[in-house]
Amino acid sequence: MQAVAAIKFTVYGEPVAQGRPRFAVVGGHARAYDPKKSRDYKDYVRLAASEHAPASLLDGPLSMEIKVFRPIPKSFSKRKTADAELGLIRPVTKPDADNYLKGIKDALKNVIWKDDSQIVEVLVTKWYGARPCVEVTIKPI
Repeated sequence: MQAVAAIKFTVYGEPVAQGRPRFAVVGGHARAYDPKKSRDYKDYVRLAASEHAPASLLDGPLSMEIKVFRPIPKSFSKRKTADAELGLIRPVTKPDADNYLKGIKDALKNVIWKDDSQIVEVLVTKWYGARPCVEVTIKPI
């Protein structure tokens, strides 16, 4: 495997979790497809990642860390907002952390790595942040 340092990039804007697939009948056959919001977000992640893509696609086992920064609810008091920014309050609402992971992994196939199966270690965390975004770190193992 090529010696590659960690690849780190940030996807700015409100994070979008992978939506449930939608179905349509085309030519008498059922066809599954991504909802528009998920499809658009994957395109955006691909664009952000392409600026940090290695010269050739990574092969071998990879570790991935994803930090999801959700917007702080407007209903939070000033104190609660400050606690959220310090990481003392964490989002425990939907969507689930693994749904963010699914969309990002799909988007990075053929941009950073050859296949999702190369991801053998994952850490996904949800936080509140004044500036919503997703921070992605990928390391060869």
